[in-house]
Amino acid sequence: MGSNRTIVWFRRDLRIEDNPALAAAARDGSVFPVFIWCPEEDGQFYPGRVSRWWLKQSLVHLDQSLKSLGARLVLIKTDSTLKALLECINAIQATKVVFNHLYDPVSLVRDHNIKEKLVELGVSVKSYNGDLLYEPWELYDEKGHAFTTFDPFWQRCLHKQMEPVSFIPPWQLIPAKGKVERCSVEDLGLENELEKPSNALLGRAWSPGWGSANKALTEFMDKQLLNYSKNRQKVGGDSTSLLSPYLHFGELSVRKVFQVARVKQISWGNEGNSVGNESVTLFLRAIGLREYSRYLCFNFPFTHERALLGHLSFFPWNADPSNFKTWRQGRTGYPLVDAGMRELWATGWMHNRIRVIVSSFAVKMLLLPWKWGMKYFWDTLLDADLECDILGWQYISGCLPDGHELERLDDPEILGAKFDPEGEYVRQWLPELARMPTEWIHHPWNAPLSVLRASGVELGQNYPSPIIDIDLAREKLTQAIFKMWEIQAASKASGSEARDEVVVDNENQDIPKVILKDKGPCVTISANDQKVPALPDPKNEIPIRKRKKGAEEKGKEQESSVNNEKDSKCSSSSNLKWPWQEQIDMEQSSGKDGAT
Repeated sequence: MGSNRTIVWFRRDLRIEDNPALAAAARDGSVFPVFIWCPEEDGQFYPGRVSRWWLKQSLVHLDQSLKSLGARLVLIKTDSTLKALLECINAIQATKVVFNHLYDPVSLVRDHNIKEKLVELGVSVKSYNGDLLYEPWELYDEKGHAFTTFDPFWQRCLHKQMEPVSFIPPWQLIPAKGKVERCSVEDLGLENELEKPSNALLGRAWSPGWGSANKALTEFMDKQLLNYSKNRQKVGGDSTSLLSPYLHFGELSVRKVFQVARVKQISWGNEGNSVGNESVTLFLRAIGLREYSRYLCFNFPFTHERALLGHLSFFPWNADPSNFKTWRQGRTGYPLVDAGMRELWATGWMHNRIRVIVSSFAVKMLLLPWKWGMKYFWDTLLDADLECDILGWQYISGCLPDGHELERLDDPEILGAKFDPEGEYVRQWLPELARMPTEWIHHPWNAPLSVLRASGVELGQNYPSPIIDIDLAREKLTQAIFKMWEIQAASKASGSEARDEVVVDNENQDIPKVILKDKGPCVTISANDQKVPALPDPKNEIPIRKRKKGAEEKGKEQESSVNNEKDSKCSSSSNLKWPWQEQIDMEQSSGKDGAT
């Protein structure tokens, strides 16, 4: 046991087992666990209501766990994280600050700046990997370039040797002595009085906290993983792992999830259980997509604001607040889409397949900007995860080299028949269609008038007519794509073509190499410290080219597990207000539901 006094800065690593920062602090001496709530620094990515509810419950659980080990969690609400950390350092005469890495664009900027400032002041700062299987800077292709497609990235992960991990939490914590102004979990303001009645309903379905996370993992591995490959596409019920909120808040170690699943796979492989082996492969692929989302955000930290593929910056999105409101309220007239959006509003949750369907509808049928949908998911999902949202929305919008083709438009009626063949999911969330026969449940506009009357459905009255015809939507999408190429060509001809995109979507061309900016030797910086990517000078970038449509790319159905600025210091996101954001704020604050 050392003699250091270490501040353990908790963020989205709210657990005591397999927590590298906490374990290192416990070995070195006394510890001062702290969680700092600074809404001002979140800017436009301030967490939504259901996400804040989960965070509140998780902090209570973590405090109880730390208390059982001998230390209490200090909660601080502030307008400056750096200021709060400096106050803690002075209060306990801290010799070190430790934390686990985050990879979203907001955290990348903040953590980098805080670490630099503390080091300048002579404070030892060490940061660790508590969120990923491998750090983003550990994975590159044969040429030393960052991966920009998922499959080769994931294959590299699967074939890379993983260091053994101990999941045993510290058996005791020695609290560092010192007084600092702290607050209660209620004082953080994570929920207001108007939100509490709605939030109380969440507690009936979910149990936040790392203890509950381990129980959920065990139940999934023992009861559901075996048939995951068969059940994962069922949009109703608990057909997926339901682990994403626990993973987002760091209540569950992704390394533990991976290793437990791999043990199952090896066991089933030895038994010749091909179904179990396939299930684990598909489940781990979902874990891999989470890894990849953080990999992209770290290496290309502009992706919350701009498409990864350059030509998408010229796409003529239809920024229509009225259509956006219709979509988010579940009033599009397409039952499967509407059911998904109403489930999201009511519960903060959607099956991944439904996330893909509703996001595809927004960007392909309505041509809404993908950034609008990404931000709305961030505001409303219980497991809102910026990195996964970025990956999911860019994938669906054709913004990634291996994403959905830009011209791909899936018919919601056909998807409904495929993923909700009996219409049970639609009936659950659209009571106005509860009596509609299965034959017509996914396209009530085609039903005979006698069927509509018998079902109590009045199109345009108690259930809307389709917001747009599928053929017209396909025609408009095609026109928008041609318009995009025209705008790009005109921009290129005038010499004003955008040069701030860094990814070339031509497999025969090299992509810019992401260079790690190494600092000089310094005793206050650990080898585990988070590195900052440096991008080449835009003037030397390779010209942006149109995607090559190889045969292997057509019809590809890679799925997203859900559904930053260009300089070397990862410029922070803007605080730009979306055109529709004030309207949403007014609706939420006045207590209106999603169907008004």
